[in-house]
Amino acid sequence: MQTLLLWLFYLSSFYAFIPGILTRIFGFRVFRRGTGLEDFALTFDDGPDPFYTPRLLDLLKRYNMKATFFLVGSHAEKHPEVVKRIHSEGHLIGIHNYVHKSNWLMRPVTVRKQVKRTDDIIYAITGERSRYYRPPWGIVNLFDFAKNTGCRIILWSSMFNDWRSKIGADKLTQRMLAKLNGGEVMLLHDCGTTMGANPDAPEQMLIALERVLKVAEQKGMRSIRIDDMMAKESKAKAKAKKLSPLKRLIVSLWLLWEKAFHAVFALETVNPEDPMLHFRKRAFTGKTVVMEDGSRLEKGDQVLELHFDNKKLFEIGSRSRSEVQLAIKMIRAVQKDLPSLANMVLDRPEFKDIKGLYAVTMISRGPEQFGFHVMDLPRGLFASSSRLYLKLLLSVIHPKGQARLKEGTQMMEPRMLIMPVDVLIGRYAEKKTQVLPPSEEQQEVQQEHAGDLAVASVSQGM
Repeated sequence: MQTLLLWLFYLSSFYAFIPGILTRIFGFRVFRRGTGLEDFALTFDDGPDPFYTPRLLDLLKRYNMKATFFLVGSHAEKHPEVVKRIHSEGHLIGIHNYVHKSNWLMRPVTVRKQVKRTDDIIYAITGERSRYYRPPWGIVNLFDFAKNTGCRIILWSSMFNDWRSKIGADKLTQRMLAKLNGGEVMLLHDCGTTMGANPDAPEQMLIALERVLKVAEQKGMRSIRIDDMMAKESKAKAKAKKLSPLKRLIVSLWLLWEKAFHAVFALETVNPEDPMLHFRKRAFTGKTVVMEDGSRLEKGDQVLELHFDNKKLFEIGSRSRSEVQLAIKMIRAVQKDLPSLANMVLDRPEFKDIKGLYAVTMISRGPEQFGFHVMDLPRGLFASSSRLYLKLLLSVIHPKGQARLKEGTQMMEPRMLIMPVDVLIGRYAEKKTQVLPPSEEQQEVQQEHAGDLAVASVSQGM
């Protein structure tokens, strides 16, 4: 008996548990996240529901957002008019089995029949076949890897337990806003009739989603279909492959150097899930600085030295069509991290003696709107080496590459950015769940100065 149980354990691990680990942790043969900066993907499971799905479609239409619906075949069969509306309004339809049952509990041939039956129902209603499949609970078996279903498996990068009504709209809003990032694949539910769900849970989801879509609209972000996100990923990878061998080598060595730099100097990351700003506490070594608010930064004062994430810079640069777009994307990324950094300064005892933020960058105008004081870097060996490093960095991340370096030298000088800690806390603290987008006036300033923004980091410094 013991031997039989042991063999059952081995077989079940090989059939179910190991494939689950490979997909969830390593993303093997599944799509679960993009790398875009402004687009995210809303995906909805378990529908269609005759009451909640039409309200959801009204909401998406109001904000001009597109989504992907993974339909349970038996539900689609009962509500063809809802399926037809999903399709006619430009959303993508995927398959979620004919009944909401785990693939671990079904033979491969049964899973294949479930998928085909659901696909036939969708085709009869819309006239189109579906090529995208999300297994219930995201659970795959061994044969799913062999394209047992004939579809591309789609998982997710964030879920929010929205199938439970007790979570409430407020907490759900906070969780969703915390994950409102480019490339995110969000899992939500527009039906509460499946096992383990609360029938009224989609009501809370709709309230939270409307709040999140309003913020996304203000930030210039939009939800797109999974197939559109995957197409953008393929295009980006194709573009990356066009890099010359020399540039690929430079980028690889440069990112390797960044990892070593972070390890040696023990840099921390403001938002590890979407890294943009890194920092470390250190003593200021420059001459005394008197800032516009009258505060003084003297040699020996403790500061937080800021550093851009160079991998993120390269991703932004490789996906930006112009210098202006590159700069605006970076501005938005910095805006997103400053509130979290301000809260860290308030919350952590070891930061109580911090006098301000410090960074070095190639920049002419723009940071003032965030509260930074811009100063020329004193001439010397550090300034010269910084200038050389930043030119190399700019040639790699900038959309124009080496051409940008030939357009003039007046903006190719490294400068110091300093922000008093009182300005950081006064402007940005206590904004843990939401960063409001800039006002129309601020956006005009950003776009006006973005063309002047030669952004690159010195020694990984900002």
